[in-house]
Amino acid sequence: MLNFNFYNPTHIAFGKDILDQLNSLVPLNAKVLITYGGGSVKKFGTLDKVIENLPGREIFEFGGIEPNPQYDTLMKAVAIAKKENVDFLLAVGGGSVMDGTKFIALASKYEGDCLDLLTPDFDLAPVDSAIPLGTVVTLPATGSEMNNGAVISHKNLKVPVFSMHTFPKFSILDPTLTFTLPKTQVANGIIDTFIHTVEQYVTYPVDARFQDRTAEGILKTLIEIGKTTLEEPTNYDARANLVWCATMALNGLIGAGVPQDWTTHMIGHEVTAMFGVDHGKTLAILQPAIWEVRKDKKREKLIQYAERVWNIEEVNNDLKIKQAIDKTRSFFEELGVKTHLSDYGITEEKIEDLVKALEINHRTSLSETEDLTLEISREILKKAL
Repeated sequence: MLNFNFYNPTHIAFGKDILDQLNSLVPLNAKVLITYGGGSVKKFGTLDKVIENLPGREIFEFGGIEPNPQYDTLMKAVAIAKKENVDFLLAVGGGSVMDGTKFIALASKYEGDCLDLLTPDFDLAPVDSAIPLGTVVTLPATGSEMNNGAVISHKNLKVPVFSMHTFPKFSILDPTLTFTLPKTQVANGIIDTFIHTVEQYVTYPVDARFQDRTAEGILKTLIEIGKTTLEEPTNYDARANLVWCATMALNGLIGAGVPQDWTTHMIGHEVTAMFGVDHGKTLAILQPAIWEVRKDKKREKLIQYAERVWNIEEVNNDLKIKQAIDKTRSFFEELGVKTHLSDYGITEEKIEDLVKALEINHRTSLSETEDLTLEISREILKKAL
């Protein structure tokens, strides 16, 4: 097992009607800026419930944080936070709202050029403080509710933001708040959680047994409940398992002491930025192709994945790996998500544009072994057609 530091201070409040705890979690007399996305939290009454549970606070609102939150949009919220001396942020929504709110938390305290907070090389943002924040999760997918990372869009680029000051103070996870989600968003969330897990699991062995078994448990759970929670959106037990899997997949636990890949996400971000394909869908497109191209590099863990997650008993290991990749693709397809670039109108002629974007963003040595070159990325994109 590799050396690691594990730190996660986020308080999780989980379950039905858990929103009632909000009053005890937000500081009394706080000036609170509530952030949200396209308005579904208003439409379904979630925002009203949040405000009802914040008596005595001065409340401000900022809506319109888009999927793949835009820097320019977020800076408008920063202006409000500074003008009104906001001292607590509350993100009500999914990963984009939570990510955007983390940036707002940093930028509102930063005196320099806020573009400095965008760190393409995954460095920590150059800050020593941030406005404290909490979250009310309405879309299970990113795990942003229990980590310190965010991805912000600026000029058609998706750039990470990390800080030790952006762990949420708390996150409220009530699975019933996700019942009204469109099927496509639920499917995207299942896939995002699945890929978060395999990015930390299907690498190379380091005898991290707890991490491996926990990752396998997340994957098997997603396979078990994925179709059910799509077809039965008010099935509490199925949705509760999805919500908790999404959180646990990216809160640092299964990634502690193990090599991590993130190739699927890095290439996927470029597909989203250039063509507007949903993040979860880009992951479903790319993961099978990446494994097909990199199966020799990942051989031992792909065999383990096949045996432990998919219960494949094929004796021939090459066939075992192929069956595992095929089953993974079929799982995504059964969720209603197409798994080829051509399904989204992306042709071979566009691959060079994507490779160029990877080069501009310094994604020239990807993977857990840092040997995935632009040429290999090109091969993966062609395989994904």
